[in-house]
Amino acid sequence: MSDATLNGGRGAGHGGRRPAAPPRAFRPATEESPFLRWSLIALAVVGLGVLVFAPMAAIFAEALSRGWAAAVKSLGSRDAQQAIRLTLTIAAISVPLNALFGIAAAWFITKFDFRGKAFLITLIDLPFSISPVVAGLSIVLMFGANTAFGGWLVANGYPIVFALPGVVLATIFVTFPFVARELIPVMIEQGRAEEEAALTLGASGLRTFLTVTLPNIRWALLYGVLLCNARAMGEFGAVAVVSGKIRGQTATMPITIEMMYNEYLSVAAFSLAALLTVLALLTLLLKTALEIRHADQLAAMRRH
Repeated sequence: MSDATLNGGRGAGHGGRRPAAPPRAFRPATEESPFLRWSLIALAVVGLGVLVFAPMAAIFAEALSRGWAAAVKSLGSRDAQQAIRLTLTIAAISVPLNALFGIAAAWFITKFDFRGKAFLITLIDLPFSISPVVAGLSIVLMFGANTAFGGWLVANGYPIVFALPGVVLATIFVTFPFVARELIPVMIEQGRAEEEAALTLGASGLRTFLTVTLPNIRWALLYGVLLCNARAMGEFGAVAVVSGKIRGQTATMPITIEMMYNEYLSVAAFSLAALLTVLALLTLLLKTALEIRHADQLAAMRRH
């Protein structure tokens, strides 16, 4: 091919260049379209409304169906008062014990290397996967009056099943993973450098924990305690198996609600259910208020 032909081709190509296409509107890969964004928001709101807000509204509506006076009077009944006291007592016993267990388990798992660590973490998660009814049944099979150990306890005046100790034990079993599972990731992220530095400077183990470890994990510990408390007050399955549903002795608030509902005491049942809902909402509001008030400290903790 001749140079003239090549030059002519270049000229034709240069002179006949197509105009550049208009640039496309750039949209980041992580930014959804407004339609999709609002559709997802609407779906979330509808889901919350159907699964959460509507049942809660129905509970309060049924509780107040005969007026405030009837609802308050039903909460003042002997069965309701005993159920409230028992539920608060069980929470007051099980939550601190689970907090101590969670701290000890998280410390042992995160500060020491040993064989079987993954298996131990799996055992801590076991109450999340096992049915609460099965957990209650296992306590009955271990400490029931028909067993050797349970029969000895009953003979000596220390019954476990169908008594307060059994209810507490069932609640502890169901709720003990909450504190540990909140603390373990935080303590793994923080590592061991600060504790080792404190020990090198001559601090005792207890002082190291109180001055170094505890301030770093206080928010995770508080969240775990709040979640543990909410679950302890609302537990039904394991407690129902172990308690025997004895009025005034082992009937907690959830069990008393079921008993009242089965006896067609609708106002009393829904009033007690509304009170239990209020306690759960107060726990959630406390957690949210702490997050808002100490947002800067929480952000600093997450960065470190």
